[in-house]
Amino acid sequence: MILTSWAPWAAAAAFIFFAVYCLLRDGAHNTRNSWRFPAFLSLAFLLFSLHALMTEGPLGFWPEHTRNLWGNQIWFDLLLAAGIGWFLIVPQARAQCMRLPLWLVLIACTGCIGFLAMLSRLQYLQARAGADLEPERFSPRITPNRR
Repeated sequence: MILTSWAPWAAAAAFIFFAVYCLLRDGAHNTRNSWRFPAFLSLAFLLFSLHALMTEGPLGFWPEHTRNLWGNQIWFDLLLAAGIGWFLIVPQARAQCMRLPLWLVLIACTGCIGFLAMLSRLQYLQARAGADLEPERFSPRITPNRR
């Protein structure tokens, strides 16, 4: 079986596994290292996309979206998903003082590669901000004796 035959099935299985995992976990998703997973996915998808770019050319995706109604439907679906994601991430990103116009350009040019990178950066900034608010756990506080 060639890559284009089994890769969509593997991606669908990974999506279902991840979706069920999200349903079953306790809900605390922004831990200190949670940014690493979307960063890894962004890098992996970038590498796969670079392979497609070298093999199919820089506009190889466009004929797929203009070929027929299913291609149009997939394009519309991708744009709607990106719009939904953007709508949900902007308030949190703004709270972390991220440069939203630059991230929008990256997402418009790379799709989920940029979105995953933005999510990774957002989670990193949120974890860092949360760590700044946590009390120090391992160093005792020195308080003056008041007598």
